[in-house]
Amino acid sequence: MTEKEYNDCVTNHADALYRFMIKSLKHSADAEDMVQSAYEVLWQNRLEIKFETAKSYLFKVAYHKMIDHFRKSNRTELYETLEYLDKGVEEKRDNLKSILEEALGRLSEQNRSLVLLKDYEGYNYEEIGEITGLNPSQVKVYLHRSRLQLKAYLVKIENLV
Repeated sequence: MTEKEYNDCVTNHADALYRFMIKSLKHSADAEDMVQSAYEVLWQNRLEIKFETAKSYLFKVAYHKMIDHFRKSNRTELYETLEYLDKGVEEKRDNLKSILEEALGRLSEQNRSLVLLKDYEGYNYEEIGEITGLNPSQVKVYLHRSRLQLKAYLVKIENLV
């Protein structure tokens, strides 16, 4: 990959990569760090990476860095959500976006990433498998289970009111 192609990757894919990371991490500084780190790895390996595969390579690197981040810090949205609910704080959710984010937050990091890659970023099963290290049939199964989990949460009566 040439320097110009690298710069084109930054221009063309930085927003989508950041959007994926912010939706997964829910913390803008961490998301920015992950995006910057992914581009750093791309730069270091630019001679081995083809321009055509750079986008999926970036997402793969960012995904693995995000998983490492979760493992190191032991921060998951599920724990934060449970702590929030344990305090007895309840608020009405009028905003569909906040309900969807709440539902996504209940998924594991891997399942949330799969849903985001498929439904928000538009990757196909093979590309998601390449990014996450799963085979396409595993991706389909995990996505199906994640969507059932989301559906179960989203159709609760308290979320519909």
